[in-house]
Amino acid sequence: MKKRRTAGYAAGFERTMVVLAAITAAMLQLIDMSIVNVSLREIAGSIGATTTEIAWVVTSYAVSNVIMIPLAGMLSDLFGRKRYFTASILLFTVSSFFCGMADSLTMLVMWRFIQGLGGGALLTSAQAIIVEAYPPEKLSTANAIFGMGVMVGPTLGPTLGGFLTENFSWHWIFLVNIPVGLAAAYLSWTFVHNRVGAQRPERLDWWGIAFLVIGISALQYVLEEGPADDWFNSSLITALSVLSVVGLVAFVYHEWTTAHPAVNIRLLAEGNMTIGAVLNAVLGLVLMGTVFVFPLFVQIGLGWTPMMTGNFLIAGALATGVSMGLVGRWLGRGADPRWIMGAGILLVTGFAVAMTFSAPGSAAKDFFWPFIVRGVGMGMMMGPILTVCLQGMTGSDVAQASGITNMIRQIGGAVGIALLNVFLVNRGVQHNVDLLSGVTIYDTAVQDRLGAITQGMMSHGYSVDQASQMADRLMGLMVTKQYSLVAYNNVFWLVGILTIICLPLILFVRYNRPRPGSQVAMVHE
Repeated sequence: MKKRRTAGYAAGFERTMVVLAAITAAMLQLIDMSIVNVSLREIAGSIGATTTEIAWVVTSYAVSNVIMIPLAGMLSDLFGRKRYFTASILLFTVSSFFCGMADSLTMLVMWRFIQGLGGGALLTSAQAIIVEAYPPEKLSTANAIFGMGVMVGPTLGPTLGGFLTENFSWHWIFLVNIPVGLAAAYLSWTFVHNRVGAQRPERLDWWGIAFLVIGISALQYVLEEGPADDWFNSSLITALSVLSVVGLVAFVYHEWTTAHPAVNIRLLAEGNMTIGAVLNAVLGLVLMGTVFVFPLFVQIGLGWTPMMTGNFLIAGALATGVSMGLVGRWLGRGADPRWIMGAGILLVTGFAVAMTFSAPGSAAKDFFWPFIVRGVGMGMMMGPILTVCLQGMTGSDVAQASGITNMIRQIGGAVGIALLNVFLVNRGVQHNVDLLSGVTIYDTAVQDRLGAITQGMMSHGYSVDQASQMADRLMGLMVTKQYSLVAYNNVFWLVGILTIICLPLILFVRYNRPRPGSQVAMVHE
């Protein structure tokens, strides 16, 4: 079939195949960030790992992944986008096979690290490929397509992971990547082209790469392992925190001053990139933080199974996809992105507030509409934020800016998970103390409840001692459920606060309404 191009941009069937290759690769990477989480217990039992050891399956992938994301732009120019993108897909696919075949913790962690190296290139390169497949006036459409993958991928991961583990085995959460990865690699090699005007770097910025690896890997380890190691009570976490700060400061200084940076962070001073970076970090926090908190909330507090949790999240993910599509059309018609972002922030805040009214008797129907609202709001935030960050970027700056924004969103998500986890634990301890102070054997209501439970157990054939012990345990479980629910409600309050305080930032986004047919003009004046 003859390929058609319009003004130097892919069109028709060719554009469809380019976008399909890019979005498929991006979804592979995004789904694998969260698909493993629901299967860690089964994996640990299969390979004989402890709960602490099995966490490295997640940590190793996250560390290598977040390191490669900002370097993808430079590596694409070094090796050629087509070659680098296809090779990264194949590396991800091959390592997925060996992850599925692993029979020891060492092998699984090693191949997950390699998988992350391949996956880190997919997200940034995919965004640059999609954006450059469209002319400037359709930037919002390109961002909407990419944004759908970014928003839906992390949500579908636990659902797919739960289904495959429950109906087949944990090995299939990795093996399922093979046919999809091979198809994506074929499409990439056939339809993706090198960037027009791309030039190989005059020299590699080895110092910048070294500082990035040190700073980001140490930070990611601290965020992933900090909760398990009791944060700064661990000498290792403290040392790595210091190392992370030193590495990141050295990285920023070096990249800002060197003539040929591996990551052009000077782009943060361009246009609306600074504001977009902050909004991207909050977006990552809300997206990954709520996907982290909600499964814990319903499984621990309400007794849901992983499969129930995953199935429930699908409706919200679909709402995000629909929202992203509509936002892309609105932006393409010249709608003011500031109003859309503002509405999205208000909707996500409304979702967080609605979730604070959860109770022991809450059911799936009570969360359905709040999560639909969340999905719509997140879609309304994502599209304009991506447009804000990339507006006016051309050439290699597109890939560099994509790497920076994706890295910031990933770090924002990691920081969000760590922050919400610390807040959850602290509030849980406080509420436990508060509730236990009122639950004593001297309280008449407590005595009546214990007596009723004891009598009920005795009526089922238990002895007095057995019934009394079971009554005490059930009372303890009731208290645990109550303080857990209150703590989770507090977490959703925090999500709402962190979201709504971003609203004033929109006032600093400079936007000039475009004339019909012209490029959307959004600059920081």
